[in-house]
Amino acid sequence: MRIAVVGGGPAGLYFSALMKQLDPTHDITVWERNAPDDTFGFGVVFSDETLGGIENADAEFYATMAARFARWTDIDIHLDGHRHTVGGQGFAAMSRQDLLALLQQRCAALGVMTHFRTPAPDVDQLRRQYDLVVASDGSNSRIRARYADDFQPSLDVRHNKYIWLGTDQVFEAFQFFIKQTRWGTMQVHGYPYSESGSTFIVEMHSDVWRAAGFDATEGAELPPGSSDEFALARIRELFDAELGGHRLLGNHSRWLEFTTVRNARWTSGTVVLLGDAAHTAHFSIGSGTKLAMEDALALAACLHEHHDPGAALAAYEAERRPVVESTQRAAQASLEWFENIGVYARQEPIEFCFNLLTRSRRITYDNLRARDERFARLIGSRFAERTGGHADTPAMFQPYQLGPLRLKNRILVSAMDMYSAVDGVPGDLHLVHLGSKALGGAALVMTEMVCVSAPGRITPGCAGLWTGEQERQWRRIVEFVHARSTARIGVQLGHSGRKGSTRLMWDGMDDPLPDGNWEIIGPSPLPYGPGSATPREMTRADMDVVRDEFVAAAERAAACGFDVLELHCAHGYLLSSFLSPVANQRGDEYGGGIENRLRYPLEVFDAVAAVWPADRALLVRISATDWVPDGNTADDAVRIAAAFVAHGAHGIDVSTGQVTKDEKPAYGRTYQTPFADRIRHEVAAGTGTAVIAVGAISSYDDVNSILLAGRADLCALGRTHLYDPQWTLNAAAEQEYRGAGADWPVQFAAGSRRPPTARTDAIRPRLSLLRPETTGDDVHVRWRPCAPQTADR
Repeated sequence: MRIAVVGGGPAGLYFSALMKQLDPTHDITVWERNAPDDTFGFGVVFSDETLGGIENADAEFYATMAARFARWTDIDIHLDGHRHTVGGQGFAAMSRQDLLALLQQRCAALGVMTHFRTPAPDVDQLRRQYDLVVASDGSNSRIRARYADDFQPSLDVRHNKYIWLGTDQVFEAFQFFIKQTRWGTMQVHGYPYSESGSTFIVEMHSDVWRAAGFDATEGAELPPGSSDEFALARIRELFDAELGGHRLLGNHSRWLEFTTVRNARWTSGTVVLLGDAAHTAHFSIGSGTKLAMEDALALAACLHEHHDPGAALAAYEAERRPVVESTQRAAQASLEWFENIGVYARQEPIEFCFNLLTRSRRITYDNLRARDERFARLIGSRFAERTGGHADTPAMFQPYQLGPLRLKNRILVSAMDMYSAVDGVPGDLHLVHLGSKALGGAALVMTEMVCVSAPGRITPGCAGLWTGEQERQWRRIVEFVHARSTARIGVQLGHSGRKGSTRLMWDGMDDPLPDGNWEIIGPSPLPYGPGSATPREMTRADMDVVRDEFVAAAERAAACGFDVLELHCAHGYLLSSFLSPVANQRGDEYGGGIENRLRYPLEVFDAVAAVWPADRALLVRISATDWVPDGNTADDAVRIAAAFVAHGAHGIDVSTGQVTKDEKPAYGRTYQTPFADRIRHEVAAGTGTAVIAVGAISSYDDVNSILLAGRADLCALGRTHLYDPQWTLNAAAEQEYRGAGADWPVQFAAGSRRPPTARTDAIRPRLSLLRPETTGDDVHVRWRPCAPQTADR
């Protein structure tokens, strides 16, 4: 093949070296507009997985890299003058300039033609002359811009300001310096990369940056290759203690805003994007160089394995895209955490450290325990101190006071529609469904959305609470839960609004009934989505009727004996649609700004609260974002939650979306938890109000991690309990927990131990029994280039 590579960074050079080794007859030419010794930044960090791939592909090149690595396992978090150290992580870093030099030497030795200080020819010319054009020209890729219609790039410019610097101070480990200043929180990401220097990245929210006076050079035209000397001088002054008398170094350093690059496609004919041209991930989650070199490995392998270049490029994208998107989700969570770092200032230091470590959701409590058991035990014991629990009890099994109600643990069964009621009357399936979940160990079991009227149903199979027969059947279920378990049971009351009169879920979710069975209403005559029925705009008289239906249903729920009532103001149903500008475009006092859109939901909440018994808990479920540009955002969710808390809600159940069919959620593991996190710290802190996290929470490790980091007080799991109705009890058995937080029904007590697995007759070698047990200090390896790299003792 004749291959043109545009961009002589790590991605382009490493790909070229790999391809030339796979087949020396490949004709590969690289164009790099900068000089060979020009480089931006200081150090690059690699994961063990990436290094394993490099070693496997090119052991000789790996050996030359490894000889220059700085290696360590510790993370130091400096907070309020104290250092907290976590070990067992495993890092390898090297100078970016050294890496480029090694790659240039490798390419030259293999016969790759490289043109430095030379812009590449026009890409259309390259397409005519070469079999493949590799666009590795960085995050500001000109080739990507040239074929934007094919690649369909999206550029997400973030809110923080950062500047990439270096220092001749050689750190011993990864450093997070969290500095509280009179302008706000600033942070430093620092790590060693050689025997003589470390990377020193300063980051802060743009509001803090401006307040601290760093905007003095905003808009100034800096000469090419120069650094913002004003910023360097100011940072030297602010971080004098952290620098410890060492020099602060610039290298083309100026303030930047991180841009997350995504592309709908990575190929356009014979042109393929590689590295930062295809995608970027925030530096707080790892090195863009790491991702770029992984791309190069995959692209070279796919081209070698497929004779047809088109098939090779398709295989490359199919292989790498899921990995990259997973990394970008983690990076997005991490960068958003640092954008909001100021809200965590009130956290207890150990909780803050764990929150920081688990910000991307890639490190969990169990993961940390495997790496540094001593620090993990400290996290658990501090959580127990704060909550009044026992240090040896997993966080999920610590009790919780939900308003006036005591819960035995912190697990809820989410409301899940069964679509199996007849004329709104729950039947035996509801008894088995809710009864089994209560017997399964959860502290609180929520009903599906119970509709307050026949026209307020979503489907003909939805349950209700507007007749005496419905009340009697719900009472039967409540009495079973109370008699046979120690769980609490809650009712979720709602009205379908514009999402009503639709088919059963398995017959076509959100599709209208074929005969338009009943009239639907909403705040505005706007359909839920294409093909949906258009609701009639509610009058003030309609609002009075519906409010009174909620009150009547709440009174029936109290008579049934429900312990908790949750007002459903989420997922695009009636009260949710009043809250969202996507569904509410009224011109009266119930539409417009957020205060007006809150008016009717708060009116219903107050009316329900007036009749709900004071010794029972009252919750509100909200959609924290609509996942569309013109809808509610996390900022709006904070204001909505604050309003309900001010009106007396004992808890906020934080879900997202389902307000419009146009939504584009950012799905992923525990993807909704960051919204709960914000509300807990910005609204609920100090109020005693519970915040409930929901959404793709499926493991007890995730639950414990969320609770220990202070992101929520309770966790609600839905589909997980459908998969395993006794999930909570099984989680106790898996963690070898026995206590009041996971009380097995006497009939099931024989199952409270994990069943035996396949027998093994393996015998541990006798001599290993004579060795002293490790103390845990071996997980703490520091980078001390002048001394042997051994564990800190």
